[in-house]
Amino acid sequence: MSQPPVTPEQIAALPPDFRALLQAVIEHYEKRIAALEAEVAALKKSPRNSSLPPSTEHPHAKPIPDKVGLKKKPGGQPGHAKHERPLIPTEQCAKTIPCRPTACRRCGTTLAGDDPQPWRHQVWELPEIKPIVTEYQRHRLTCPCCGETTCGQLPPGVPTSQAGPRLIALVALLRGCFKQSKRRVALFLGEVLNQPCSPGWVVKLQNQATTALRPAYEELAQRLPTEDKLGIDESPTKQARLKSWLWTFVANKYTVFALRTTRAATVLQELLTDAFDGVVNCDRAKMYWHVGRPQWCWAHLKRDFQVTCPLIPSPDAE
Repeated sequence: MSQPPVTPEQIAALPPDFRALLQAVIEHYEKRIAALEAEVAALKKSPRNSSLPPSTEHPHAKPIPDKVGLKKKPGGQPGHAKHERPLIPTEQCAKTIPCRPTACRRCGTTLAGDDPQPWRHQVWELPEIKPIVTEYQRHRLTCPCCGETTCGQLPPGVPTSQAGPRLIALVALLRGCFKQSKRRVALFLGEVLNQPCSPGWVVKLQNQATTALRPAYEELAQRLPTEDKLGIDESPTKQARLKSWLWTFVANKYTVFALRTTRAATVLQELLTDAFDGVVNCDRAKMYWHVGRPQWCWAHLKRDFQVTCPLIPSPDAE
């Protein structure tokens, strides 16, 4: 800590009126500095060093390094393991094209023969994508006896819509896992896969996938009250224009997500019912206090210990 520019002895040697005025100025700025230091400390708080929930920090936020490390040049560092795409066996290639020289590059003499170990160069390319369209012609025939018309039925397993199960599954994957919008999914299907599509059709296919997956989802949701341990958390989101929360229930072998427009304990009562008596690993939100046997998250507790005891290293420290 740097020494003050004026020592207590120098202040004591000043005239009483000037000394009192100087002391008032010093106290004023000491309070101002203390308030600014507290404001800076509050701005430096993050889920890594306090009890703030992780949702208060931007998902792409980078931790502030404690120490400034040595700057490294971009790219591979000396001594690092080389990463390259290995060649596949020649018999697995779709086509093999031999490239033989016809003449010597120095004197021009005609060359012939084969190299027993040629230098192999493999080029990876995507195939031309064309949708597989199957047409089912349902013949309508008239009975020669009574005049009634009968139409042929589709074979078992044939969808009644214009999309097959693989196309429906791909749309659900792009929408759910890869977080693509309806317009982007339709653009990808049309421009890359040559599959005519509109945003409205994407919604229709997404609803078909939801209907197909709902029995499996409900089966897992009904198993939640029988679990011994569950990790539960809720993250704020939006459902159309409504403020919503994405509830996450993590069991030993599966995870159940539930989108609700409330953060109240009624969601826990709905999915866990009164039959649940297991351990709940969660933060200290009030709705968890009376559900099963709550176990506070160790990450939250560690941040609390770090605030009260700064000697405890940060969770992100190496």
